[in-house]
Parts: sequence; C-alpha cells; structure tokens
Amino acid sequence: MAADLSQIVKAYDVRGVVPDQWDEPLAELFGAAFAQVTGASAIVTGHDMRPSSPGLSAAFARGAARRGVDVTEIGLCSTDQLYYASGALDLPGAMFTASHNPAQYNGIKMCRAGAAPVGQDTGLADIRALVEEWTVSGAPAPAATAGAVTRRDTLEDYAAHLRSLVDLTAIRPLKVVVDAGNGMGGHTVPTVFAGLPLDVVPMYFELDGTFPNHEANPLDPANIVDLQQRVREEGADLGIAFDGDADRCFVVDERGEPVSPSAVTALVAARELARYGGQGTVIHNLITSWSVPEVVREHGGTPVRTRVGHSFIKAEMAKSGAIFGGEHSAHYYFKDFWNADTGMLAALHVLAALGGQDGTLSRLVAQYDRYAGSGEINSTVADQADRLAAIRAAYEGQDGVTLDDLDGLTVTSADWWFNVRPSNTEPLLRLNAEARDEATMAKVRDEALAIIRA
Repeated sequence: MAADLSQIVKAYDVRGVVPDQWDEPLAELFGAAFAQVTGASAIVTGHDMRPSSPGLSAAFARGAARRGVDVTEIGLCSTDQLYYASGALDLPGAMFTASHNPAQYNGIKMCRAGAAPVGQDTGLADIRALVEEWTVSGAPAPAATAGAVTRRDTLEDYAAHLRSLVDLTAIRPLKVVVDAGNGMGGHTVPTVFAGLPLDVVPMYFELDGTFPNHEANPLDPANIVDLQQRVREEGADLGIAFDGDADRCFVVDERGEPVSPSAVTALVAARELARYGGQGTVIHNLITSWSVPEVVREHGGTPVRTRVGHSFIKAEMAKSGAIFGGEHSAHYYFKDFWNADTGMLAALHVLAALGGQDGTLSRLVAQYDRYAGSGEINSTVADQADRLAAIRAAYEGQDGVTLDDLDGLTVTSADWWFNVRPSNTEPLLRLNAEARDEATMAKVRDEALAIIRA
C-alpha cells in the first residue's frame, strides 16, 4: 500500500506528528523527491530546536545526496534564516519546523532558489506523488555519484543582511523584553541585536522544542501574558514575542498592551515607502485594518488587497513588484528579502521607529491604529457553506452595503466591515470585524456571530 500523505501534506508545507504520521525514512524520500522536482544540482537545509528536527533534516539531506545533489546544511536556524540562505546562495531550500505546533509535530517548509514558495500548485503536489509512488515501488536508484553534504554557518551573514535593510544609526537606548518562547528567536536575537543600544531582557531563550513555558504561538493571547507582565515589571519601552520558528513577531507597548499586527504593517509600510522615495506597491490581506491602505496612500504608495495566506501574498508581490506586504497574522514580507517573510526585519523597523523619536510606543502606533477591531473569532459549524449563504441572505440588498467573495465573504458599509472565511482544515468559520468605534464594532460582530452560530 502506498503511504497516505493526505494527512501531512498541507497547502503550503508538510506537517504531522512524529513518528506516528511521518519519520526519517519518509523524510529521506521527501529529500529525493525535492531534488527531482526542483531539478537542482545543490540545495540548502536548516532545522529548528525540536527533538526530531536534526534527524529528519539529516535524512532529507541523505535522500537528496543519493540523487547526486550537493547539500549545504546550515543547522539550527529560524525559518527566515533559511530563506536568507536560499536567497543569498540562490539555492532551493528546506526548513524543518512545525512553527507553533506542539512538540510532537514536525514539518518541512520548502522553497525554490531565491526563497520562491513551494506550495500545492508550485511543486508540492508533485513531491507528494513521487513519495507515495516510492513507498510502493521502493526508493529510486541512487545517482552514479552521490552529492556532497557540507556544513555552513549563516547566522552572522543573515544578521548583517537584515541590519543593512534598516537605518539603525539614530536609535536611542531602549529597554526591550524579548520572549523567544524556547523557540529559534533565542538563537537569532542575540546576534541580530548585538551592538545596538538595547537593554535586552531575555525570556525563555533556552532552545527547547518541548515548550516548557508556553506554546510558541503569540497569536493566542494566553501565550503573551508572561511578556506583558514582564514589560510592566521592568518598565521596558516595549516587548517582542517570536513564534517557534521565529518567522513571525508580535509587539506589546510600554503598558504591556498588544500592538495590532495591522498597526505594525502600516508603520513598516510607511517606512519602506520612505526608503523607496514615497512610491511603491504594498500588499495587505483582506482582514487587515482599514488603517493599512489609508496609511499606504497617505505615504504615496499603492495598496493591493489579497486573500489570506502567504502563497497569495508572495505571488502578488512577485507579480506587482511590491516593496512590502503584511498579514494580520503577523507575517511581514519584504522585496529586499526575496519577497519572503521575516518577523525579525519587522522587529528592527519597530525598534528603529521607536528609537528614532522621544515618545512612547503607544503614542507612536496610535497614528496607525485608527479603528476598533474584533480580532479573529472562530466558530465551529456543521455546514460552512450553509452559514455563509445565511450571512449573504441577511445583508444582500441592504442600502449602502457591498459584498465580495475574494476570500470567504466580506460585507462592507461606510462605517464597518466584516469578513467570514472557512478554515481549510477544520469545520470552522473565522470572523474578523472592524468599525469606526467600539460600540459599532461590537454590534456588527454580535449580529454576524448570531447568524454564524444559529
């Protein structure tokens, strides 16, 4: 029987429980398939701090090397450090991580040379088909000459590249609490922040893929409670939290209050537009705040609205030549970083913006955080399509209300909007609402939820 990979090959990556759903022999076949589908003569690999990551990564490298492909292993790294290596070395890359998932999970994020994404339509389906075929017929014959597997440390080069993309010369001394969540931020932050006038208060910098303190998922408010408390105790200027593979960054202000990722998107967009002479395209997904396109236009840029998901953002960035892109999930994409996402570069922008003036972070971001938002609210439903149809029926034809289907259903009026989109992997509908004031937002949110949960 062919292995059933439907449970672990997702839309954008491979992810599942080790060893129940996948293991090192399967990782070796993925390495061979990746080599064949990319057609590359050399690739680069890296891995996070999960207990299973070194073994899976080494097996993948063996599989690629058996097909005659040279492998550069950069070892422990963040996901954006792997993207850096793929871009700087111009090689396809594979990162072993399950991001913010619990310890028993692991996965592979793959890219082509120059950090171009590999998803279902860009090679992942072909890789899956080969692996499934080989679990029946046996591994493909080795190449006449095996590829070489070599080690290379890219951490210093990665840090230098990021710091070349932000003007950090005018930063005043700042006290910053950093919660690495026992993830890869504990590995990258000391090198990236070295030499800056920062008093860094480290939290959970010990690399530990069992996540003994909290899940490395700062999108869940429960996981930033420790950071918020520590910022207040230390009297710090701000706090920064990274997820498990340190490709996303979340910010809290001097009061310990979370800063909306939309506000961070708007702030970084304004700074990137200034770097590009006040012109350029900025991508934002359709659940970011109205503030984002407003700020982009105010700073001379052109906002482009896309579906949620990094493959859509990266594709649109490549198509439009955009200089920056942001998602409400705290993924930030940069033209000068091969259109790939890097939370660390966004963090440096926040530090540069705050450190370049005398005010507090809460005052600084107020100009970018103009509306009342609900955050994302998930509801379990028996029939996603039925509930979406019910929302459409409730709002269609109302005066001054427009509907669009770019991603799920978005309902917009002059004073508010909300979006409802189905999860691809669970029986959930995800609601995001925003309005000009808190009371209107609460009313709109509750009306939509009443229909979703009817």
